Formats: sequence, structure tokens, C-alpha cells
Amino acid sequence: MERMLADFGQMYQERNQALQEVTRAHHEALLLLARAAELRDDDTGVHIVRMGYLAWGLALCLGQSRAQAGLLRQAAPMHDIGKIGIPDAVLKKPGKLNDGERFSMNTHPEIGARILGRSRIALFQLAAEVALTHHERWDGSGYPHGLAGEAIPLSGRIVAVADFFDALTMDRCYRPAFNDATALEMLAAERGRNFDPRVVDTFLANARRLIAMRDEVNRSSLGFAELMQDPPQLAATAAFL
Repeated sequence: MERMLADFGQMYQERNQALQEVTRAHHEALLLLARAAELRDDDTGVHIVRMGYLAWGLALCLGQSRAQAGLLRQAAPMHDIGKIGIPDAVLKKPGKLNDGERFSMNTHPEIGARILGRSRIALFQLAAEVALTHHERWDGSGYPHGLAGEAIPLSGRIVAVADFFDALTMDRCYRPAFNDATALEMLAAERGRNFDPRVVDTFLANARRLIAMRDEVNRSSLGFAELMQDPPQLAATAAFL
């Protein structure tokens, strides 16, 4: 009986290790796909790494547990994975999109959610939720489903704010980067319209720490492996723990 219990315990441990390896490999493959999508819109691809850290720090400032925030750090970089399905003529267009092009662009949240699938693994469930909801707006005017207020999952509300600020402060094909102060003013102007007021207020109150962490990401050669480490291996992250 003792031998049978020992063998059962070993089999259970080996099963869990195998599942962890499959989950890790799946996550790395999806992150590479997310990076491929991002490289079509950003020459460096570092935006998705910054997104992981910014969403993590903001989640902690909002009172989420370290476990919840850590999961969001790994899920947030996949927020725009659906852009892999958007034509370059739309994604890289330097001017204003026409109605047809805007319709095409607005399909990327649902494409992303389909790519991430209906997995029972918590990480991929969260990543699909983020991909689907990070363009919903607090006032209900967003897409793809016109959700409003707290009907939008908190994960989507957090990633929306982090994405807005980070995207403003990076060069795009249609405009140069805004400075941090201007980006913060633009974020504050969208409080209660595009974004959850509490999430915006929390970002603004902690902007110094969040920007310091972003700057360290920019200086470092961080990849996907670092996103999965807990606690994150950045000096600036200590301010959030």
C-alpha cells in the first residue's frame, strides 16, 4: 500500500509538471505571436513587454492580490494579438481610416479572443478577456460589444488605461510620441468617458512609480521569460511590492 501511494504521488507530480510545461510552451508560443503582431505596428516590439509591467503595477495599486496582478502581467502583453489578422494597408495607414478600414481594425479584439480560445487555463481565460474588452469604453461607446461601466471586466479597464498611456508616449506611423506630461493630461481628460475614473485616478496618483518602471524596461533587454518571473526582476518593481 505504501509503495502504491508513493507511485501514485510520483505520477501525480509528473502529471502536474507535464501540464506546467505544456502551459508554459503554449504561453510562449502565444507571446511570440503577439510580438509578431506588435512588430507590424511597432519596430521594437517592446510595447507588449511594457504593457505587462504597467498593467501589473497598476493592478497592485488598485488593491489586487499579487497572484491576480502576476497573472495580468503575463496576460496583458497579448492584448493586441488579434492585429495579426488586420491587413497592413489598414494597420500601417498613416492617415485617418475610412469607415471600411475602421470596421476592419475594430475586429481585432474578437480575432484575438478567438486565437486565445476557450481554454480552461486561468491565464488564457484572462488573456482572452483582456483581448476582447480593452477597447470597451466606460461610457459605452467602445467596441466590440458596447459594454459600459463595471460591465467591462476590471482586467480590460486596467489594460485600456495602460495601453492608452504607453501608446501615446511611443512613436507611431501617423504621429511622433507625446511627452509624459502631455500624455498624463490626455489620460486625465478621458476620465469617466473612455476610462474608469478610479483606474485613471490610481494611474495618475502613481504615475511617478509607473513611469520609472517603464523607463527601466526601456533600458533593459527584457523578454518574455522575465515577464513570467515572480517577483519581477526589475529594481523599480520593488516600489510596488
